[in-house]
Formats: sequence, structure tokens, C-alpha cells
Amino acid sequence: MKKLANYLWIEKIGEQYVYRMTPELQDDVGTVGYVAFMGENDVKVDDEIVSIEASKTVLDVQSPLAGKIVARNTKAEDEPTLLNSEKPEENWLVKLEKVDETAFNALPEA
Repeated sequence: MKKLANYLWIEKIGEQYVYRMTPELQDDVGTVGYVAFMGENDVKVDDEIVSIEASKTVLDVQSPLAGKIVARNTKAEDEPTLLNSEKPEENWLVKLEKVDETAFNALPEA
């Protein structure tokens, strides 16, 4: 099931919640040239989780959910254009666990 918040797709896969930029956000930012993950592993709603510099804008992405980051797509720090990919195995940002299921279900459907 995919939800939508902060121009991100949030997909629940097993116990993890995977954040990806929506195609609209990918178009809006343009070609990604720099990615830096920030913050702690424990995130609250609206905490900044990643900074993206692209051809059209600079963007600090905020988490729409509280939880614990268990994985970051650090490969994107070396190859930022991965975030422009259409392939979900390449363009993800972070993976969270310990997310409130009710908060996830309250987000709009993607």
C-alpha cells in the first residue's frame, strides 16, 4: 500500500516504511547532483532527513512520519542521479520502522 505526503511516496513493505520521491517531485527538482542525509536515526514528524541539490532547486526533505530510520540510500550520496531513476530499488531515500500504523493509515492514498 502506498501513501502520499510531503511529495513523497511512503510504501509499507513488511515492517518497513520506504520513502521515495514522487515522479512529480523528481520532475520539479530536475537532475539531482548532491545528496546528504542528516539527522538522527529516531525521527519525529517534520524532522529533516535528507538534503537534495538538483538542477532546479535545493530541497530539505522532511519526514511525514515519526519512527526509526533503519536504512539510508547512501549509494545516492555517491551517485545522486539514482534518485532520478524510475526503478524503485534505486530511487528510495530512507526506510523506517517503529512507525505508528494509525498515522500511516491517516495519510492520503498515492
